[in-house]
Amino acid sequence: MLHLKRIVLGLVLALMATVAAAQQEYRIQPGDTLTIEVLEDSSLNRSVIVLPDGRFSFPFGGSIRAGGRTVGQVENAIASAIGSNFTVSPNVFVTVRPQDSTFADAETGPTIEIYFLGQVNSPGKVEVAAGTTFLQALALSGGPTAFAATKRVQLRRTDPRSQMQKVYTINYNALGKGAALSHDIRLQDGDVILVPERRLFE
Repeated sequence: MLHLKRIVLGLVLALMATVAAAQQEYRIQPGDTLTIEVLEDSSLNRSVIVLPDGRFSFPFGGSIRAGGRTVGQVENAIASAIGSNFTVSPNVFVTVRPQDSTFADAETGPTIEIYFLGQVNSPGKVEVAAGTTFLQALALSGGPTAFAATKRVQLRRTDPRSQMQKVYTINYNALGKGAALSHDIRLQDGDVILVPERRLFE
């Protein structure tokens, strides 16, 4: 029995080594999902989707190129981009889940521009694939900061014809506790996601 356990353990370790080697050699493509862990700061741990231009946004690192790079190269790029925020070079670990068929045409597919304002970790303009949803986009911003009023996140959308603006208020705090949106809003070109600052007793 002990001999059998050793054989099984050896097979598992060999499989893990094979998977790790394949991960290190794989060239990342648009649509792939990257799971990123920073040993020194777990608040930075997240999963991101590589955008059609081959880049992704990361807190304190801005826009980082992943397309065409290996996992090791992306780990180094992230560590370099965020290194000034640490006293020693951070240890970054990346795993990749290759794109599925829904991203087959991601590289040449249409894109839209959306904007993040307020209490998010990576504010600014981001180019995303058409069809990106509100929650997916918020993940690309690095998520809300510790000072965010997560109960009243705003999606601001301007009608291109009338120039009238509609404001949708979303309780991200409730979503984080397991609530569900009636439907995850698909973003449109020019949408602005504004995360206000938390009030004193909020």
